[in-house]
Amino acid sequence: MSTAPPRIHRLPVRVYYEDTDMAGIVYYANYLRYIERGRSEWVRDVGLDQNRMKEQDGIVYAVRRVEADYLAPARLDDELEVLTWVAERRPARMIMGQEVRRGDKLLFAALVTVICMTLAGKPVRMPVYHEG
Repeated sequence: MSTAPPRIHRLPVRVYYEDTDMAGIVYYANYLRYIERGRSEWVRDVGLDQNRMKEQDGIVYAVRRVEADYLAPARLDDELEVLTWVAERRPARMIMGQEVRRGDKLLFAALVTVICMTLAGKPVRMPVYHEG
């Protein structure tokens, strides 16, 4: 049995001066900011409202683990693209695959484990969403 390939969300990002270090290279922690934006836009794209989830349902998403590979530098004024997809989904967590690319060049890759929890920190089932 074959499964459909994951739906990939794409977010364009430009590198600004504030993103770089003294050498003009994107500071390593900023890749985490870029992929956070990618996940936030993915959530919107699949029709989930994080504010409503928090206010009405008392649940939020939280990052539990990040496994990251820094492969090549991005530089001032580069046009990047953040790719985000669901690599694995379980009842109370999912693993998101994410990449930062400059054209066809892979600069950064990450697997991010995201959990769903109550405001008190208790794990709960992920809300239903529809990709596509």
